[in-house]
Amino acid sequence: MKQGLHDVSGTGLPWHAAQPAATRVPAQARERAEGTSGVRGEHTHSEPPLPRPRAVVQRASVRGQILDALRSALTTGELCPGEVYSAPVLGERFGVSATPVREAMQQLALEGAVEVVPNRGFRVVRRGARELAELAEVRALLEVPVLLRLAGTVPPARFAELRPLAEDTARAAASGCPARYAEADRAFHRALLALAGNEQLLRIAEDLHRRAQWPLATTPPRQHRAVLLRDAAQHTALLDALACGDVDLVGDLVAEHFAQRD
Repeated sequence: MKQGLHDVSGTGLPWHAAQPAATRVPAQARERAEGTSGVRGEHTHSEPPLPRPRAVVQRASVRGQILDALRSALTTGELCPGEVYSAPVLGERFGVSATPVREAMQQLALEGAVEVVPNRGFRVVRRGARELAELAEVRALLEVPVLLRLAGTVPPARFAELRPLAEDTARAAASGCPARYAEADRAFHRALLALAGNEQLLRIAEDLHRRAQWPLATTPPRQHRAVLLRDAAQHTALLDALACGDVDLVGDLVAEHFAQRD
């Protein structure tokens, strides 16, 4: 594992289950228990109710941090395509047990970033230009009609509110950090699509967008930075076209925007 990955620590205390409920609980005691803990029949005696186990939240937080770190490592190429990584080794690198790493990797497997290798770990999927082209086509089919509709229905002031996000992508591109740009790019497109008011659209588009951000292993760093700069510059142009209601220009910009990730 390359040294660029950030350490994640703090797994919390072991989880302990709450007390089992008795089969018969007086109504007053039941109401008292529910009023304190919100769980029916959790306590059967007069002792103070136990607090909710903090370790559950901590574990979820650790798993989320590791998932974010692994996604960043995929974006930057620190997790190399074709290589197999085991949960125990990654767990040692992050300073946590193998369990949250394995859970994070299983989520990445669902997203198509890695594949399970029995008794070994997880292999980073090798991606080709055809896959990127297919993702670009699907994104265009999904998002272009939505943006064209927004161009004719959303007041220009709403698009102006998104300019700070477009400027964030420009700064991220100038930094040359793929992971930083990926985050800023998703934030811009998510805010833009949110104007349509469709939560299901946002979820599907987010998944497609994340997959489209995994770079090819053959992409040289300088070429990748140039692509990011060009990509970021189009965000402002897209906002201008949307504010003017120029649907033809919007369609052309979005189609080119999706297709240029090479």
